[in-house]
Amino acid sequence: MSWRRYCADADATQAAGVDFAQLLRRGDVVLLTGTLGAGKTTFTQGVARGLGVRERVTSPTFTMVRQHQCHNERGVETLHHCDVYRVTSLGEVLDLALGELVEESGVALVEWGELAASLFGRDVLQVTFASDDADGRTLRVDGALAEDRREELDAWAR
Repeated sequence: MSWRRYCADADATQAAGVDFAQLLRRGDVVLLTGTLGAGKTTFTQGVARGLGVRERVTSPTFTMVRQHQCHNERGVETLHHCDVYRVTSLGEVLDLALGELVEESGVALVEWGELAASLFGRDVLQVTFASDDADGRTLRVDGALAEDRREELDAWAR
C-alpha cells in the first residue's frame, strides 16, 4: 500500500515535510527518489523544520552528508541529510556508513535514495516525487515502515 499527497508548489512541499516529520522515529531511514528538481531538498527543509532544526538546510550534493541538530520532543537529536547523486558505486555509498549514523538518536533522509536502497533492505520509508506540468508534485510514500505507520500516513495524506 502507498499514500499520496499532492503539493501545488514549494510551500506545500515544505508543509508536507513538516507534517511528515511528525511520523518519524529515531533510527528511521527515508529514501527520497525523483528527478532533478522534483522537490527532494524542499521536502527535506520542511522535515528539518518539523524536527526543530534551526539552521538553514541546503542540498548536500557536494559534501554528500550534512548533519543538523534537532530540537524536539520526539527524541530525534540529529537529522542526517544525505545526497548520493554524485556517487559512482555502491561501495561509495557503503563508505558513508549511513545506517550507522541513525542507530542512536538520528534519522536520515537520503536524496537519490534508489542508489542506496539495497543497503537498507526493507526497513525504510520511501518518498517518491513525481512532478507535473504545473510545477506541482505528487509525493508517494511506501516501504515496510510505511505499513507500520498506517494511521499517521492516513492523516498525512489528507
